[in-house]
Amino acid sequence: MTTLTYAARDARTMLRRNLKHALRYPSMTVSVVVMPVLMLLLFTYVFGGALGTGIGGTSSDSADYIDYVAPGIILMAATSGAMVTAVGVCADMTEGIVNRFRTMAISRTSFLTGHVVGSVLQTLVSIAVVIGVALLMGFRPHATPLGWLAAIGLLTLLTLALTWPSAAIGLVAKNVETASNIPLPMQFLPFLGSAIVPPESMPTGLRWFAEYQPFTPIIETLRGLLMGTGVGGAATVAVAWCLGLTLVGYLWARTAFRRSATR
Repeated sequence: MTTLTYAARDARTMLRRNLKHALRYPSMTVSVVVMPVLMLLLFTYVFGGALGTGIGGTSSDSADYIDYVAPGIILMAATSGAMVTAVGVCADMTEGIVNRFRTMAISRTSFLTGHVVGSVLQTLVSIAVVIGVALLMGFRPHATPLGWLAAIGLLTLLTLALTWPSAAIGLVAKNVETASNIPLPMQFLPFLGSAIVPPESMPTGLRWFAEYQPFTPIIETLRGLLMGTGVGGAATVAVAWCLGLTLVGYLWARTAFRRSATR
């Protein structure tokens, strides 16, 4: 067997470990699903009538507003999975199991790979649940099959882009509480983009931030794919942000893991 084959085998073993752990202790995964669903209910049924005015027309009906807000909340489900990764990695680091892994004849990259792939799969399941709830609430996307595939690909890429930095956070955090708190700003950053209202409705300074922060082109691309309205140049910017975050997060996580071995 080649080195790559051994690494893939060990990564599969770590992946099974993380998925079994998620099944035995589902509270963290459930909490990741509950928050976006609550946000969807809140912004659709409580604020939808007011916020929906002027979005996509003149209707203030929350049934119209859900078509605007649902893609943003679906994206929030992807950001919520970052906390699961950070907490899971930090728990393994602080409980000493990683030191045990280092004494075993396994690939050094398998620990992080197992956590990242496992978290991506859990987050995609959470996203599917949120999409299902949105459809039950009246969300009516007009995406073609190709559009759905592109949307799923974008959400997967975004989840991967957020999971690697979260793994690095779990490696450098001193305890689980810190690891769970650090990703929180990332979960609410879409609120300062175009997830809830168009940036055009914001004050000048906040509008500038909303237009140029990473999540806005991602949200606009996802919204265009799901609603069949086209994506324009936002898609290129969105993919570039995702690839850049993935690369930075991967390098950060690898460096942090190597440094943790010398502590």
